[in-house]
Amino acid sequence: MNLTVFGIGYVGLVQAAVLAEVGHQVVCVDIDVKKVERLNQGLIPIFEPGLENLVKENHAAGRIKFTTDAAAAVKHGQIQMIAVGTPPGEDGSADLKYVLAVAEAIGREMAAPKIVVGKSTVPVGTCEKIKARIAATLKARGREDLTFDVASNPEFLKEGSAVADCMKPDRIIVGTGSEDTEAVLRELYAPFNRNHEKMIVMDVRSAEFTKYAANCMLATKISFMNEMANLAEELGADIEEVRKGIGSDPRIGYHFIYPGLGYGGSCFPKDVRALIKTAEGVKFDAKLLRAVEERNNEQKSVLFDKVNRYFKGNLKGKTFALWGLAFKPNTDDMREAPARVLMEALWKAGAKVQAYDPEAMQECQAIYGLREDLLLCGTKEAALRGADALMIATDWKTFQAPSFDAIKDALSTPIIFDGRNLYDPKVITRYGIEYHSIGRMAA
Repeated sequence: MNLTVFGIGYVGLVQAAVLAEVGHQVVCVDIDVKKVERLNQGLIPIFEPGLENLVKENHAAGRIKFTTDAAAAVKHGQIQMIAVGTPPGEDGSADLKYVLAVAEAIGREMAAPKIVVGKSTVPVGTCEKIKARIAATLKARGREDLTFDVASNPEFLKEGSAVADCMKPDRIIVGTGSEDTEAVLRELYAPFNRNHEKMIVMDVRSAEFTKYAANCMLATKISFMNEMANLAEELGADIEEVRKGIGSDPRIGYHFIYPGLGYGGSCFPKDVRALIKTAEGVKFDAKLLRAVEERNNEQKSVLFDKVNRYFKGNLKGKTFALWGLAFKPNTDDMREAPARVLMEALWKAGAKVQAYDPEAMQECQAIYGLREDLLLCGTKEAALRGADALMIATDWKTFQAPSFDAIKDALSTPIIFDGRNLYDPKVITRYGIEYHSIGRMAA
């Protein structure tokens, strides 16, 4: 099938590459000229396992193309997929200006019937706004004879495993009231639906709401577990043992119940805030969601508070090794990453940071530039040299089995502040290293 994808960000690029991989002809359009040029040169703007080869191979085969030409892109696709960003406004609500700009472009350029698919995470009712914008643009052109439909098809990709999630989705949510649109989207996703029925068809508003409800549910699990971790620490319990105990209950499960420094990234923080604003718009008091956000914001300061207490508030002139900058492993994304809150608090207190991350070093440089109180190191071992303590903010696999002897020898004070509970406190103690983690008593 011929498909057009508006927006070559995280969602759009992954979805386009995977659809091209199964044989669809995909044209990706974006207003960022430099991004389009780099993609046509084989340069991928984000790190995501498996994505680079997928894009390069399908681009070379002619199944995926990148352009800034909206007119040509609209002409190409029977399906017009909208995957542009919906950044949060100052009040936390989702900003739909890019989504509606695409809708207007489609209405301005279309010359044949189209199916418009909303892939971006958007508030309930956005597809109706897209439909109204396209209809108004067609009316202004005098082309009300052109037919189109607007469907919701939210993505459920996890950064770090997005390609795999897209190739083998656990569900495909489609919001539409049109049997014809449903049939076309079933054909589009047929290669991903062969093993068993994965497509769940519902009304448009329910599909839009499903994405927010899913992300907010996962964010709630994370904040709940972090609250339990903080309470366990006060009560002298070990949250890691508690996690195993409650996770064994199939009604709870082990997913998203790891205590730590809170959630970050491009989805959970934005979507929780956006749903809170949506609730306010219908005069509904989203008490639970507000509590989830409040706990998460406070959790990002937990590791700094531990460090500050240990050094009795005297952090000026001290140097701290930091392992992990991205908000989670297998990505270079630092949006709302706990590491940013931690570093900025340390700098404010007069401390220096020696940081290492397998993928997010360039992103960190882009965010903070050159600073005398930030040294980006080429290896995790280099970050340790002469530091007063080691802090861990991201649970990359490369951090999970280090040489504790090397850590002890490199640090001026043999102490670890672990925001991801990577190690067994008893093992750390045997190496003569003091260990502070989340929801467990200090070793």
